[in-house]
Amino acid sequence: MLQLYTHADCLRHDNGASHAERPARLRAVLQALDQDHFAALDRIEAPRASREQLLRVHSAAHVDRVLGSVPTHGVVQLDPDTWLSPGSDEAALRAAGAVCAAVDAVLGGTAERAFCAVRPPGHHATADQAMGFCLFNNIAVAAAHALHKHQLKRVAIADFDVHHGNGTQAIFERDPRVLFVSSHQSPLYPETGGEDECGVGNIVNGTLPAGSGSHAFRELWHERLLPRMHAFRPQLVLVSAGFDAHRSDPLADLRLGTEDYAWITERLVSVARKHAGGRLVSTLEGGYDLTALAASVAAHVTALQG
Repeated sequence: MLQLYTHADCLRHDNGASHAERPARLRAVLQALDQDHFAALDRIEAPRASREQLLRVHSAAHVDRVLGSVPTHGVVQLDPDTWLSPGSDEAALRAAGAVCAAVDAVLGGTAERAFCAVRPPGHHATADQAMGFCLFNNIAVAAAHALHKHQLKRVAIADFDVHHGNGTQAIFERDPRVLFVSSHQSPLYPETGGEDECGVGNIVNGTLPAGSGSHAFRELWHERLLPRMHAFRPQLVLVSAGFDAHRSDPLADLRLGTEDYAWITERLVSVARKHAGGRLVSTLEGGYDLTALAASVAAHVTALQG
């Protein structure tokens, strides 16, 4: 069974119509998943993350800064790209809470896989800094939750967003229980993720130049990233599912197609089936062309359904 986690509060984080990371993104995703093809999805209302869950990867000062800076009107800029609006606190807590609840479901046997249709995204947020549209690092919170509550020994995070998940890497680069593998365009924001960045042997970055396209993307995953995941034998697969490598996306130029997201998802499901009893949790990261995002998420979720 595939569960879908989301919450209306995730629409309340509003950076304005001109901002790339806007509520219309989530509306497009939910509209795409409101088709007969997805009628069998088990739809779950995302809970709030607890302070304890957040503090496993974030400093208390960071949590307090984000939750304490939310305005009653207008916006507050944490950096040039990352803003807070009324409702941003609830959106961020629901986004991080969704992935924790999904981890509990797949490890508790009530679901095999889950997709979290939430925002704001998370993979740029470090232990003590919000950046790149991200407030809390949702996927890192989920991984730490799996390690702590469920006592897992090996959790793999696959990140195919076009931007490097610098926050996720920084949080886990000294923790051999977590394997982080990432494909991303380089050079590109946040100017991290070089292939020489290896952590304690648990970080695997695959860089792709602008214009690489489908063949280079699939070859990178087939030759380097997927073999490392298989060798790690994860007990749980987590996915930072960013769809901004699509050829229509305005923020990058990797030129993937919708079919590439079905391809990579099918292979990540295969890793989960072989080593983790099929257990996989995916959460939405980037993707800023609404039509491409909707189509790519639909392909991703269709592949997750198996």
